[in-house]
Amino acid sequence: QVQLIESGGGLVQAGGSLRLSCAASGGTFSNYAGGWFRQTPGKRREFVASINWSGDRSDDSTNYADSVKGRFTISRDNAKTTVYLEMNSLKPEVTAVYYCAAGFIATTRPDYAYWGQGTQVTVSS
Repeated sequence: QVQLIESGGGLVQAGGSLRLSCAASGGTFSNYAGGWFRQTPGKRREFVASINWSGDRSDDSTNYADSVKGRFTISRDNAKTTVYLEMNSLKPEVTAVYYCAAGFIATTRPDYAYWGQGTQVTVSS
């Protein structure tokens, strides 16, 4: 059973940056695709970014929501135990609870097998 633990959320001013981390315990991200989603009260969980797992290949393909392209970057470490979300040029509208996910397929739908507990990101204007 893979457990995911997010960290790195917090309060930041508009224009600032945050780096979210998602650490896997009870397993690694080696055999899983990773994803980040966000949710605000009363709304559905929204896709932010995903990273595929490459198996024997050295490159992992990534995908982003249009609203974050060019400002957010998803990556993972060489040991494939942690997935990151680097967020730059933050705007108040990205304020949400951010969730890390792991699954067998990188998808924009919230169809991942494992989820973290979420970390709050608040951007002040």
